[in-house]
Amino acid sequence: QVQLVESGGGLVQAGGSLRLSCAASGSIFSINAMGWFRQAPGKEREFVAAIWWSGGYTDYANSVKGRFTISRDNAKNTVYLQMNSLKFEDMAVYFCAADSSIGRSRVRIGEEYYYWGQGTQVTVSS
Repeated sequence: QVQLVESGGGLVQAGGSLRLSCAASGSIFSINAMGWFRQAPGKEREFVAAIWWSGGYTDYANSVKGRFTISRDNAKNTVYLQMNSLKFEDMAVYFCAADSSIGRSRVRIGEEYYYWGQGTQVTVSS
């Protein structure tokens, strides 16, 4: 089993930055990929970014490319999401997800991930 705990959410002005963290525990050896998804009130969950646990492959949604950076620290079993130049449209609950076997062609599909964190709220003000 794998447990995921997100942190780092909060209130930030448009144009500002936040760094989200996702700490994994349990059967870490079984994870091959981790991703970030977000869901705003009344909207569907959408893919944000993903990273392979080893190898360093990353993928980003077009809406966040150039602004967000996903990274990992294997020693700490933690994945980060550095969010810069935040926009009002980025306001959402951000979820960390992990899976033991997911192909790169399916990494943007939330239903492919088995493990999920509880979410952390990101609020953007003007």
